[in-house]
Amino acid sequence: MTEITEFRVVGMTCSHCEHAVADEISKIPSVTGATANASTGTVRVEATDPLDRADVAAAVDEAGYELA
Repeated sequence: MTEITEFRVVGMTCSHCEHAVADEISKIPSVTGATANASTGTVRVEATDPLDRADVAAAVDEAGYELA
């Protein structure tokens, strides 16, 4: 079963930002999809298992942004 979770991300301003955040989050085991939206400051994550917020925060940090 797929779980969908939305997170707020600080600092995204363009499509490059969206791709950077989504790409890093997609590397988390069990994540099957991630779609970031700079205009709303959110990222929507689909995963087969519950996500650890710390893992998502670390991925967003690796992309150069901050989880709100």
